[in-house]
Amino acid sequence: MSTTRNIAPVKLELLLAIVQTEKAKYFSSLIQSHQANLQFSMPAKGTSHFLLSYIGYTEKPKTLLMSVVRSDEAGGLIEQLEETFNKGKAYKGVAFTVKLTSVIGTLVYGFLANDARAVVKEEA
Repeated sequence: MSTTRNIAPVKLELLLAIVQTEKAKYFSSLIQSHQANLQFSMPAKGTSHFLLSYIGYTEKPKTLLMSVVRSDEAGGLIEQLEETFNKGKAYKGVAFTVKLTSVIGTLVYGFLANDARAVVKEEA
């Protein structure tokens, strides 16, 4: 019979970052270094592309990175991303987090929170 474990939950947040496609792997690696177990990426466009297309200017392709991060890591990660965005034109981007209010299942939570205590099942 399985036993119930009390695992003090760490809150989770969804990080959304829009970066230049040529730097997407760099930013993905940076985000992963902050215990982000789950990441998605997809092509994106900024809002200015409509206006710029009228004058014949095409902006650089963008990528949207979505990652689930722990709340205790989110603040430091946002600060590090902000510092990186200020490195130069090639590193420009925008990032923010949205709090997740619930996650169903201990195993799912454990994976997303990078908490091995929740992922390992104990048998009695």
